[in-house]
Amino acid sequence: MKKKYFGTDGIRGAVGSATINPDFMMRFGHAIGLVFSSQSKASRTKVLIGKDTRLSGYMFESAIEAGLAAAGADVVLAGPVPTPAVAQLTRALRLDAGVVITASHNPHHDNGIKLFTSAGGKISDEIELQIENLIDKGLNVAPAGKIGKASRLSDATGRYTEFCKSTFPQKLNLKGLKIVVDCGNGASYNVAGNVLRELGATVFAVGVTPNGLNINEGCGALHPENLVQNIRKESADFGVTLDGDGDRVLMADADGSIFDGDQLLYIIGKSRLESGNLEGGIVGTQMTNLAIENGFRYLGIPFERSAVGDRYVLEKLQEKNWAIGGEGSGHIVCLDKHTTGDGVVSALQVLAEIQRTGNSMKELLKGVDLFPQVLVNVKLPSKLNALQKEQVREISDKYVDLVGSDYRVLIRESGTEPLLRVMVEGPDPQKTKSFADQAAAEFRSAVVG
Repeated sequence: MKKKYFGTDGIRGAVGSATINPDFMMRFGHAIGLVFSSQSKASRTKVLIGKDTRLSGYMFESAIEAGLAAAGADVVLAGPVPTPAVAQLTRALRLDAGVVITASHNPHHDNGIKLFTSAGGKISDEIELQIENLIDKGLNVAPAGKIGKASRLSDATGRYTEFCKSTFPQKLNLKGLKIVVDCGNGASYNVAGNVLRELGATVFAVGVTPNGLNINEGCGALHPENLVQNIRKESADFGVTLDGDGDRVLMADADGSIFDGDQLLYIIGKSRLESGNLEGGIVGTQMTNLAIENGFRYLGIPFERSAVGDRYVLEKLQEKNWAIGGEGSGHIVCLDKHTTGDGVVSALQVLAEIQRTGNSMKELLKGVDLFPQVLVNVKLPSKLNALQKEQVREISDKYVDLVGSDYRVLIRESGTEPLLRVMVEGPDPQKTKSFADQAAAEFRSAVVG
């Protein structure tokens, strides 16, 4: 059955739209309460709510809380915390579900919701459909004596900080390293710097003054140039930059070279292999650079591609019973450390390998030179209809034939935004860009008009 509200990673859109408004959020909270209450063995269902730093988060937090209480579920409020913190705290506190109010890397005028199960994993398609079936039925308020109540988790950031530190090897530390961390004025603003500092690093924290409107604005993982500028300013050894909800990470070294999620995934996978802790193989996505796949193959590490999106990476990891996966955008999943993608935890895995080996990130990536990869976004007026999808497929097939076996062409519709993403990868930078621009222009003419 086709889903009405959920995309590839929760629900997301412009504040004030049909789904991102207080009325919908209250009905959404009510539906969550009913669905998880029906599955809970406890007398009272308990749901954790966390949020990033968007101004609209206050409004939606109250609306979801009211909906949950109306369904008879108790609410635990974590305040502003990273998305992976909600997954970890939901599991650690033995709660029934976790809700995150976030639009991840989007600007402040967007917002959305992500959901986690009691085990800290993404909810299934089946549960999403159950929630959707109840949203439009309105509120059926529980009897007065069974209405839920809310409490605040005052030490949420402290608990999560300790968890992150626990994923770093006990015998290692970060003493002697100067690290810039850019939190994108998002949910990690009061966590990431403390984690690195308490592991011994000298930390220069930027993007840690959220005002509700500046999340992801010229900073964070979408703007790694801000990280590079601050590394040079502070003469730092490394930099770590996170997106608005803290589940994506990019890194940079002292000379300003930026390392994307593909490269960090390679460092972590190779580290697990050399330490004898690799469980099976590695999962990338259809967007993962071919050089990374070739690098893993050379090491004898099995490599599989999933659809784009950390949800699909997780599904493939669970299917294969593997532990490590990720994508170039910086979503990296280390199931041997956490149940979901975590920007801080992923950065710690890379820093641990740097400290263990004494090598730089460039040295850890020796022999792995990324192929030029050009991504062009074609803005769509709405989701593609059946006829448009057929047009996209025909043009895509044409370009696959045109570029030949030395290049890769991937065309996909975004699961979170009205965009058609056109990616071309190949050995020649100029040809790669030319192919991508030509294809994007043709799609724009055919689909947008």
